[in-house]
Amino acid sequence: MKKNRAIVVLLLTAIITVFLCYTAGVGIGPTGTGSAKNIKTGLDLSGGVSITYQAKDSNPSAEDMSDTVYKLQKRVEQYSTEAQVYKEGNDRIAVEIPGVTDADAILNDLGKPGSLCFITAEDDDGNANFTSTGSGYALARSLDEIREAGSVVLEGTDVKDAQGGAFQSDKNSSREYAVSLTLTDEGKTKFADATKANVGKQIAIVYDNQILSAPKVNEAITGGQAQITGMADVEEAQNLASYIRIGSLSIELEELRSSVVAAQLGEEAISTSVMAGLIGLIIVIVFMIIMYRLPGVVAGVALILYTAIVLITLNAFDITLTLPGIAGIILGIGMAVDANVIIYARIQEEIAAGNSVRASIKSGFSKAFSAIFDGNITTLIASLVLMWLGSGTVKGFAYTLALGIVVSMFTALVVSRFVMNALYAVGFHDEKFYGRAKQRKIFNIVGKRKVFFIISIVLILSGPVAMLIHHNVDGTALNYALDFSGGTATTVTFNEDMDIKQIDSEVTPVVEEVTGDKNVQPTKVVGTNQVVIKTRTLSQEEREKLDQALVDKFDVDESLIATESISSTVSSEMRRDAVVAVIVATLCMLVYIWFRFKDIRFASSAVLALLHDVLVVFAFYGISRISVGNTFIACMLTIVGYSINATIVIFDRIRENMKGSRVKLDEIVNESITQTLTRSMYTSFTTFVMVAVLYILGVSSIREFAAPLMVGVICGAYSSVCITGALWLVMKRYYRKPVPQAAVAAKTAASSAKQNNSGKQNSQPAKKDPTQPKKKNRKRVAERLAAQEAAAKENASGEEKSE
Repeated sequence: MKKNRAIVVLLLTAIITVFLCYTAGVGIGPTGTGSAKNIKTGLDLSGGVSITYQAKDSNPSAEDMSDTVYKLQKRVEQYSTEAQVYKEGNDRIAVEIPGVTDADAILNDLGKPGSLCFITAEDDDGNANFTSTGSGYALARSLDEIREAGSVVLEGTDVKDAQGGAFQSDKNSSREYAVSLTLTDEGKTKFADATKANVGKQIAIVYDNQILSAPKVNEAITGGQAQITGMADVEEAQNLASYIRIGSLSIELEELRSSVVAAQLGEEAISTSVMAGLIGLIIVIVFMIIMYRLPGVVAGVALILYTAIVLITLNAFDITLTLPGIAGIILGIGMAVDANVIIYARIQEEIAAGNSVRASIKSGFSKAFSAIFDGNITTLIASLVLMWLGSGTVKGFAYTLALGIVVSMFTALVVSRFVMNALYAVGFHDEKFYGRAKQRKIFNIVGKRKVFFIISIVLILSGPVAMLIHHNVDGTALNYALDFSGGTATTVTFNEDMDIKQIDSEVTPVVEEVTGDKNVQPTKVVGTNQVVIKTRTLSQEEREKLDQALVDKFDVDESLIATESISSTVSSEMRRDAVVAVIVATLCMLVYIWFRFKDIRFASSAVLALLHDVLVVFAFYGISRISVGNTFIACMLTIVGYSINATIVIFDRIRENMKGSRVKLDEIVNESITQTLTRSMYTSFTTFVMVAVLYILGVSSIREFAAPLMVGVICGAYSSVCITGALWLVMKRYYRKPVPQAAVAAKTAASSAKQNNSGKQNSQPAKKDPTQPKKKNRKRVAERLAAQEAAAKENASGEEKSE
């Protein structure tokens, strides 16, 4: 790069960085500026709309209620991935949608759940069921009369799914918009009979006593799949599909009450978390400058750009941000350092090897690329699977994770590269600006693998032991939060209008004292003096005790206190979705690593190391009794991404060192771990710092998220250094064709003896060749050759061709 061009690059980088930082702003939510002010925030940060529905049937079955909760959850996720749906009592369902403030608009959009049916154009007596109007279609008589005449051919519950979108017509190349219906087994039979009898006639879709559409039946539909065509655009198709989905709930619901609720945590939670992020970012940048000098400055610029771009993108894509999401971004800053550390450590290694600074910069980026690419792509695959199969918190986390991966790769591989080359071009040629890698003594990590394996087994087993003890003492193996276990909702009307800070400082301690539990979630109803207090499930005696405490402490009217049992906000279906998503994501990661490293042993040992880290953190939950709720899912998913990334870095170095090497595998593994030790320590330190600052400054709910993450970071560093390489080595030796070294040594010795004997057959003794080994050293030479040949065969079994 020429000097003039380099100056332009540096100036543009500075201008773009300042502009993006200004655009992104500071803070998050109402107190923020720039794009950060407009980021959608969850119910915990900004409040939202709370709606309570009641089943029309006075005694709905538990199965129908559970099915309705799950389907309604899928419906409201269009507003926010953090929306929550849960059961209240036996016949009520509560919906909480963050980031919105117009309850009436939400109610109009959602409509009346469970009131969908399909009707024929006329009954058996020829009476019309609906007529055409100037703007569409209208019912010719009441729906009750239509039902009595037997004209309803499908109920909403007969529809399994509905999706709107665009498709390419078979008849011509024009683009058409349609709704695709998937019917249940019972619906398939009903619809087949109805369409056979009504070919050429219309069947109307009725929702909430309004006709949404009246498509004509072109042919009998017997396969359980139908398509409604003729939509004007994709939005109309998606809206119709959405109404069909909400109307196909198992139970018909009616609105009981709706309200706008305030943030559960208040502005202090946001401000302290943002402050923690800024402090952590400064510490990380200073650390990088001390360790890597000029490249550390470049890393600082890349991290600032990373933060700004993430905030802008969150706003651009309407990704809902909750408090764990803020923690995830802050953690992402620490993890984003990883790519820079890998690159700059490589540059210092190249300088130490005697290469020029310019060649070292080029080689450093080139050699670091495969580790960065494989590590990030592996995690990106996992996030895409979680987006696809996950729901609720899992899906929201996946969006944030994928965003962080893409942005960090761009800032590390593109921005850092341009800035580094530009700085060199303007005159930073001396190696003192970049540093030189120190020659480290090779640590015999794999030689102590039995000790590390025993430590890991003890750590993992400590979890089930602690859970068994707690189950016998407390009755529960884990401390499940309201998200997982459900509980009691107490609605209190106070004599004054309290803000959330006042509620936290005055009301929450009273509730904690009565319940003996810290897991308390107060929510204020905007525009009223009402506060909804969610706690663990309370007995009748405890409910009465809490009512009396509220009357005594705050002089509230006891008649204005109402209690209701609530289900978990994470339904069994959502838990199933999360488990399936994680399993599929893990399998996809395994396949990708296998494909990239051409060896199933790399993939399987990486997944085992990942499982190791998850189980150790799970043990920490069991021992520490930290609440297991939505943050638990986010924490485990974060550790999965962090752990696999650290493993890939070491495996990439092992793969590189194996090429053409005749050294034994255990020496290669030890050398690879030692070479990447700097990366492991520095990345773990920077990530730990970010989470530790968050733990120190954050509110209690953030601490419950940060504490296990700190354990996960430490565990990830331990497993990547002490476990992963050793696991791979064990698998490599166990699943390979044995090479009998004694046979190789005997063969080599016999070959040497044959050559010596052929020399002795000459009539005249040959002069001693000084280049040949002495007789007493021949045995040692033969042993050395045999060992080299065995090592070469061992390496060859897993060696891959250079890319």
